[in-house]
Amino acid sequence: MKTLIRSLLSVGTLALASNMVMAGCNNLPNHTALSSALSVVQKENNGGFALNMWATIVDRDGIVCAVAMTAPNRGGQWPGSRVISAQKANTANAFSLPRLALSTANLYTAVQPGGTLFGLQESNPVNVEAAYRGPSQNYGTASDPLVGQKIGGVNVFGGGLALYDAAGKLQGAIGVSGDSSCADHNIAWKTRKLLDLDHVFGGVAKNGDDNIVYDIGSATPSGWGHPICTQKAKEIAESFTKAGT
Repeated sequence: MKTLIRSLLSVGTLALASNMVMAGCNNLPNHTALSSALSVVQKENNGGFALNMWATIVDRDGIVCAVAMTAPNRGGQWPGSRVISAQKANTANAFSLPRLALSTANLYTAVQPGGTLFGLQESNPVNVEAAYRGPSQNYGTASDPLVGQKIGGVNVFGGGLALYDAAGKLQGAIGVSGDSSCADHNIAWKTRKLLDLDHVFGGVAKNGDDNIVYDIGSATPSGWGHPICTQKAKEIAESFTKAGT
């Protein structure tokens, strides 16, 4: 009897700890909401190759809340982009503040040799154990093994955006991967808007938000620029109104 009681108490303690870990996800979209929004946006013209996508949401502590994919099975999109989407979410969350949002696209120039943030991409390694734990058939589902884990990692090209609720509170971030980096940014931007988590207070882009900046090679580069993938992707991003409007 005592052994049974100890066992039940242990299970209860683990459940309580798990609930506490995931508490930061309570105000963020679940798998169903993320999957639905991502699927809608992926079907639009985003300036890339129209490939299937992965998306990950993390809370403010960097804990993965949800992972989604748009193909009916995990082999329908680049397998490597699952972890990249999680890295992007971690990066946007880790380097954004309540009054300053930085997208992963904004970090590209600054981390190049001679840049002001050179070496940043090596600063927070990926949690390899979390990234590759199985079973693989659960990847991209509500039971994805990444959920509840801190993935870590830093990614410095388009596709990661911080998430701000209607009150302007920073709740975490979204990372999207599976197409060109510029299309990834556009898909992340549209998905965040559909989820109503784009109420950005400030950023380094010209609108005062965290949009991708295309000014590398210009007469007055900002230092936050990203390479152009296609002219169409650039035009789409430049057509976006200020985040939150």
